[in-house]
Amino acid sequence: MLQNNYFNDVSDLRLHFDHIINWKEIVDSYEGGFTDAAKYKAGDERFAAAPSTHEEALEYYKTLLDSVGEFAGKEIAPYVAELDKVGVKFENGKVTFPEKLLEIVRKARDAGLQPTGFSRKYGGLGVPWTVRAFFSEILYRVDASVCISIGCVNLAEIVEKNGSEELKDEWLPRLAAGEFACAMGLTEPDHGSDLPGLRTKATHKEGNTYLLNGTKRFITQGCGTGEIPAILLLLARTGNPGSGARGLSFFLVQSKDIQVAGIEKKMGLHCSPTCEIVLENTPGILIGEEGHGLIKHTMGMLNGARMGISQQGVGIAQAALAETKKYTSERIQFGKPIGTIPAVRKILRRMERETMAMRCLMLEGARAMDLYYFRGDHLKEKGATERDLKSDVVLKYWEKLAGILTPISKFYCSESCVKIAGDAVQLHGGAGFTEDYDVSRIYRDSRITTIYDGTSQIQVNASIGGVVTGMTGHGFLREYIDNEWSHFPIEETKVLSEVWDGFQEAVAMYKDLATSEEREETADEIVWASARLLSGLLFYRSTLRIPEEFRAERLSYVDEYNLDSLGYMEGLKAKLKVKVSARQTV
Repeated sequence: MLQNNYFNDVSDLRLHFDHIINWKEIVDSYEGGFTDAAKYKAGDERFAAAPSTHEEALEYYKTLLDSVGEFAGKEIAPYVAELDKVGVKFENGKVTFPEKLLEIVRKARDAGLQPTGFSRKYGGLGVPWTVRAFFSEILYRVDASVCISIGCVNLAEIVEKNGSEELKDEWLPRLAAGEFACAMGLTEPDHGSDLPGLRTKATHKEGNTYLLNGTKRFITQGCGTGEIPAILLLLARTGNPGSGARGLSFFLVQSKDIQVAGIEKKMGLHCSPTCEIVLENTPGILIGEEGHGLIKHTMGMLNGARMGISQQGVGIAQAALAETKKYTSERIQFGKPIGTIPAVRKILRRMERETMAMRCLMLEGARAMDLYYFRGDHLKEKGATERDLKSDVVLKYWEKLAGILTPISKFYCSESCVKIAGDAVQLHGGAGFTEDYDVSRIYRDSRITTIYDGTSQIQVNASIGGVVTGMTGHGFLREYIDNEWSHFPIEETKVLSEVWDGFQEAVAMYKDLATSEEREETADEIVWASARLLSGLLFYRSTLRIPEEFRAERLSYVDEYNLDSLGYMEGLKAKLKVKVSARQTV
């Protein structure tokens, strides 16, 4: 389905931008007193686009999102079906791309739409995570493969966060200018989630240069993008073979120095090459400190990576919803559009409220990222030490919240995305099972979201501790929920209150399970329940911030969503009760 502007055609997206997001706190956190604008006034042209007021910042964000929305609708949407059919090819050791894809990437570069992840100092757009969330959702909605080709350069923000000044000055302006694509090289043929076991070896040569030997698999865009070479950010072992996580370091490698052994033949993302990379005495430049590659640098970027897939999940879900709304309004059966049939209308409404709730959770994760990620940078600029940062109460609060929300959001938004894409295929009927409609591509592309950047099972492992300990008497999750709840009018939160009570009971019963194996088997359901509770809470909070003319309809969606959640809580409690009772009987 073609649209003119993918930012303006979704009313819920605009409600968030125009009314629901608290832009003052986001701008204050990112701009830090508008220090970039002061640098421009002092004569530094790199900061020419920096806003000097809240109003200027919001206008800049709006203009940027309007531009990417129009670009998505006019420059990408008309071509995605054909791009999916053509895909990328691998012949004679070289990856070839459809010329139209390369043209789109060049146009995005020339329009200045690529470097969302870099600061203005290095040629980036200079935008907070919340703006990036809108930006990414728009592009992922139109096509995930194209979004990856355009946005992969932003993986290099890890260099800005951890590299030396010399390294940043040499590479970041060129990356921001679109001279390179960027790829992240963590996975190996025998090591995916088990990163401490990686075998790729880095041997010190001289200075910050090492020679790397090994094989990396599932490396998105590792070959570059057509004539645009890639910078690969690789995790390799500098310690001895048994050194585990503390023996791994991070390196910058150029694609001209590696060999692409092949690309994967994938279910979806047909225009995004997933490469196997061979390293044979490949020169690499150390990023940050030796031995900190996994425990500090890779772990430090996890929240951002999780948010990226959360945004992808919401974008693909919105695409599925938009396609299905269109099809069900045009498909006539029994003398009327099938969208008017109660059974179909029920599924459509569920798809819509689930997508709206996912967006609330995803954007709250981006908010938490904004309120800690940049605060630390501004404090450092003012001379704060690492000790100062560790004792900063505000920074610690939002960093802790991001640590809880981002794996929950990645888990929930990706799993929900697959369900919604499946509903889209269902409502297209037999046509949805053909390649004649976009829902086929959307469904295929949705399936990877629960797998890469940490599978759903990995996200559950990352979440469950924060959920369970966070629900103790003075736990952090409870503190966060109580704080939000204190602003709610009691008369409107009856169903949500019952969901909250059911969740607390479920967590208590989960803690009563006898063995760690029983708890591990049930952990995904507890995390899912926490996501439903948080999404419902944030969904309701959004109704308090919008104009009155939109509120009644939104409240109806919120109530339906929370009734679904209440049913889930009751079912979960029933299952847990059976397990606890069985143990007590024995």
